[in-house]
Amino acid sequence: MPDQLRSVMADPPLSDSDADSDNGQHGCEHTRRHADLSDSIFRSYFEFTGRSLTTPADLSKIQSFLTSSSSGALSCLICLERIRPSDPTWSCNSLCFAVFHLFCIQSWARQSSDLAALRASTRLPITANRAAEVSVWNCPKCRSEYTQSQIPKTYFCFCGKLENPPSDDPWVLPHSCGEVCDRSLKHECGHRCLLLCHPGPCPSCPKLVKSRCFCGSVEDVRRCGFKNFSCNKVCSKLLDCRDHTCSEICHDGPCPPCKVRDVYWCQCGKKEEERECCDRVNFRCENQCEEMLNCRRHVCSKGCHSGECGPCPLQGKRTCPCGKRIHEGMSCDVAVPLCGSTCDKVLTCGYHRCPERCHRGPCIETCRIVVIKLCRCGSLKKEVPCYQDMACERKCQKLRDCGRHACRRRCCDGDCPPCTEVCGRKLRCNNHKCQSPCHRGPCAPCPVMVTISCACGETHFEVPCGTEKDQKPPRCPKRCTIMPLCRHATKVKPHKCHYGACPPCRLLCEEEYPCGHMCKLRCHGPKPPPNPEFTLKPKKKKHVHQSESTPGSPCPPCPELVWRSCVGQHIGADRMMVCSNKMQFSCENLCGNFLPCGNHYCTNSCHALKTQPCEECNLSCEKERTPLCSHPCSLPCHPGDCPPCKALVKRSCHCGSMVHVFECMYYNSLSEKGQMTARSCGGPCHRKLPNCTHLCPETCHPGQCPSPEKCSKKVNVRCRCQTLKKEWQCYEVQAAHRHAGFDPKDIIKSQYGLGLLPCNSDCKIKLQAIDSELQQRKSKAVEVKVPDTEKHVPKRKRRRERVQETKQISRLQKVASTIKWLLLFAIFLVALIASLYCGYKGILWLNDWMNEIEDQRLRRRHHHHRI
Repeated sequence: MPDQLRSVMADPPLSDSDADSDNGQHGCEHTRRHADLSDSIFRSYFEFTGRSLTTPADLSKIQSFLTSSSSGALSCLICLERIRPSDPTWSCNSLCFAVFHLFCIQSWARQSSDLAALRASTRLPITANRAAEVSVWNCPKCRSEYTQSQIPKTYFCFCGKLENPPSDDPWVLPHSCGEVCDRSLKHECGHRCLLLCHPGPCPSCPKLVKSRCFCGSVEDVRRCGFKNFSCNKVCSKLLDCRDHTCSEICHDGPCPPCKVRDVYWCQCGKKEEERECCDRVNFRCENQCEEMLNCRRHVCSKGCHSGECGPCPLQGKRTCPCGKRIHEGMSCDVAVPLCGSTCDKVLTCGYHRCPERCHRGPCIETCRIVVIKLCRCGSLKKEVPCYQDMACERKCQKLRDCGRHACRRRCCDGDCPPCTEVCGRKLRCNNHKCQSPCHRGPCAPCPVMVTISCACGETHFEVPCGTEKDQKPPRCPKRCTIMPLCRHATKVKPHKCHYGACPPCRLLCEEEYPCGHMCKLRCHGPKPPPNPEFTLKPKKKKHVHQSESTPGSPCPPCPELVWRSCVGQHIGADRMMVCSNKMQFSCENLCGNFLPCGNHYCTNSCHALKTQPCEECNLSCEKERTPLCSHPCSLPCHPGDCPPCKALVKRSCHCGSMVHVFECMYYNSLSEKGQMTARSCGGPCHRKLPNCTHLCPETCHPGQCPSPEKCSKKVNVRCRCQTLKKEWQCYEVQAAHRHAGFDPKDIIKSQYGLGLLPCNSDCKIKLQAIDSELQQRKSKAVEVKVPDTEKHVPKRKRRRERVQETKQISRLQKVASTIKWLLLFAIFLVALIASLYCGYKGILWLNDWMNEIEDQRLRRRHHHHRI
């Protein structure tokens, strides 16, 4: 099998005409994986047997399982569902080796054993527990018997070594442990199976052993699984008669009985007859022996026999006819006397005893005791003699053991006979009917296996009956044997075996027409008849596009297609026309050609430019000026560039001290650097430096002022009491403030430079003079004036308090305000609803208008096509 796969893979690639386009890659992966699994499973076997192009018959079951598994056709016979690699399974190990779902076989086994136990307990004199112990169940396919203890409880691999085998390894056979099977081979040869864990029966032993033929005359080295062989010579073994030898060809088993005919005497020696040698031992005549017994008073009453006749049966202990009195030592020719007691033997009825005295001969045959009897079916009750059989004229009408049909015989006794009718119910496969005798419970699964094969029959697999409609035919790696009939037979690419018609020849015809074109249609030569379609699976009918020419017909009129533009020369509106059928046409697009203005397009329908000029442009100019500006062109739509923009634009200088006015054309034509130069006012910068109170000393410039920390302006520096005064440069003052722990940015102008000089003795004298003057002023004061606190309240605070007082309004004003807001909200809500309603109506009107325009366009098109 691996050699077959390798040979197929070594062949040149074939066209997958029968493969689905969406499953091509998936199918290749399945084939490659299937080949790897087959090679790994059969490797150890082929090491002994060698590789051949024909698959051994012992491996057919495993090969069929691999084919079914790779194609997804492995199904459970009970539920008819597909068996997935992850489903727990159980396989029969007796005859069929079929695979079932574990849950399905457990349910099947319990139901079968319970039904068998119920039947046994009702028909046999055993208890229900005993019946349950001895009940058996059968394999759904091969009907092999299993005991109740053999109901599977866990999921094992095929060889039974691993519980719950993994299903996620793509390179191990599903439901297999991946190890060596190691099961004992058939015929108990003493060897073990060499394959990896596999389904189906183990193959015959491949090892070489010395063995003799059936008759023992020839010794040869053969495979252990086929060591029993025939040498095809005469057996010549001595037969059971010990006189003749076997004349059959070397055969298995015991030799047949001797068939040599001769004249033989019977066992008693009274009759002579011609018979076969094998029948002379059992040859007995129909006469009695009539030899004198040892008592010399009686003769042997036995039939023809061999050996001695034995003692006289009338000697020894003898009893009276009823068996109640025993006599010893009586002569064999003396009759035994009667005892006089009641006979008391059980009569033929089986219920009563013989009422007569001890007598010779048989008891009365008919029991005449009157008893009350029911008829056989139990519908009539009557007093009748015991010997009389009580039966009525009615039909039994009892349900038989099948539970479906009634007994149709006349009044019958005891259990009705088993139902002999055929069940006849449809099986789950819906293809066959149950042929078993009528029975209770569900019918057994359909045992029929349907073979699904490719068209050539080389590749096939078996599926349970009822699942064939869900399967696809196997992918056959062989080449299709049907030869093409067209003139491209030597150039056509070979394709795989398939159902239906062969794929059409995909080469071009390439016949030259009178017009000079080549026939570019596909080959329309004769086609071979198709194979029958695969009918097991219902297929949807596909719409087959009819070719312009039928197979075997000459080339049709020039079918060369050429592109022809519409009268408006539109791009994308070209139509492909047959070379012999050219005509002018107008497309449904707008004209789209440039108007004389060169800016807009013609909105008329497609027309010929030479006979019908385009419309005139009445729009205003919408071009973008160069250089780009935001001012529209004041001229009507015109060709060429717009005139330069003379609009005035205002731009402030960099320091913000003045505004410049430029012409838009002049300003936009400048570079970015030129625009910066033009915007400068040329005077000193009017921006304040960030670290001090001085203005920028540079000329008007863009961006931030340069070196704000190097300001060289002169600043008056004073002591804390403002007595001393000096002039420093501004950057020195900034450094002094930073040294004192202050940021120059946060110092106000009045405090800038204050306190940087230390006070001296002059400052102290001045402070003392000021203090003395203040003391004099305080002593002259007559009365203490109350300070006016209102004068020290800031204006902003007094304004805020007045605003708060005006906000204190009355409750009535609040209610009026609330009502006003509610009215405004209601008006807004009504306006919103009205606008939505108008918008909805407007959309409906617009939709109707667009539909009407579309209908008019369709009518114009229809009218145009009719013309």
